[in-house]
Amino acid sequence: MAAETHHPAMFIPKSTREYRSQGDEYKNLKLQESPLTPPKATEVLLKVHAVSLQYRDLMVSKGRYPHQKKNVVPCSDMAGEIIAVGQDVKDYKVGDRVCPNFALDHIHGDPTKETQATGLGGPIDGVLKEYINVPAHSLVRVPEHLSYEEASTLPCAALTAYNALMGPVPLKGGDYVLVLGTGGVSIFGLQLAIASGATVIATSSSDEKLKIASKLGAKHIINYNKNPNWDDEILEITEGRGVDHVIEVGGPGTIGKCAKATKYAGYINIIGFVAQGSEGIDIRSAIGKALIYRGIQIGSVNQFEDMNRLIKAHQIHPVVDKVFSFEQAIDAYAYLESQKHVGKIVISVSKT
Repeated sequence: MAAETHHPAMFIPKSTREYRSQGDEYKNLKLQESPLTPPKATEVLLKVHAVSLQYRDLMVSKGRYPHQKKNVVPCSDMAGEIIAVGQDVKDYKVGDRVCPNFALDHIHGDPTKETQATGLGGPIDGVLKEYINVPAHSLVRVPEHLSYEEASTLPCAALTAYNALMGPVPLKGGDYVLVLGTGGVSIFGLQLAIASGATVIATSSSDEKLKIASKLGAKHIINYNKNPNWDDEILEITEGRGVDHVIEVGGPGTIGKCAKATKYAGYINIIGFVAQGSEGIDIRSAIGKALIYRGIQIGSVNQFEDMNRLIKAHQIHPVVDKVFSFEQAIDAYAYLESQKHVGKIVISVSKT
């Protein structure tokens, strides 16, 4: 007997519109139509409702991301609706609201070379399209209180922040957390840290952005343009002890000051490299303060489920700065590159 879906075949679209990177510039992302096959036995077919962007997507669009597929469909983060299920899928049904994990095969435990190769929108085609087949094992259910636009921000930015804060030594109430800037990962780090009982210190070059961080619960805010010695101010705030966790998205431009601002045996969670500079990790301070530098590679399906329980328990709403239509995807990339946003930028693919 041939493999069937639990959804009448007549309702399954035969094609999907999708963007493909030309590997040179996001302005040259090409919108085209491609054939769509029914889901395999262990897959589901998703109608993509919303896609969120991150810094990685800019790199992919310019052909600068390691091991990216040629002419790849970009983007890794989406929320959608199941419209068909393969015959062996037991845990999901048509109509379920879900997100696939960033790396489709990273189910639990540490990342591996093999799971890394299943990262959407880089080594394999991503989610900036109307419909997509994904393995059922990659899915998590969307918290009921979130819209598709909000839920699309969870797979990378939120889970990266959660993995950073809930790693080998999880955050606990009363800890200090330093978040750099007000991008997607940093804002989620702020929200998740506060939900977990921590005290958050936020930095930015913009007073307007810092006001938003304060409204979200940051107890201390520092404009690093006005106070270039922000590491010293953090030591004053923490009475000389330093912070327990850093959401380190700056990289070579900020890593030295973060080391100074972190407590003995504190965690510097290395996530990005958006700050310009050539500074590396100072070996003397790493040894002298027994610092733990931890590279973060998003997270697993199991961690995603754990995070969603926290998000549901505290009714956390992701901060969505601006929503663009599917046809405005290139404008969304331009807005991301401008760094004017706070939180996340979302592309609404389907309104129905």
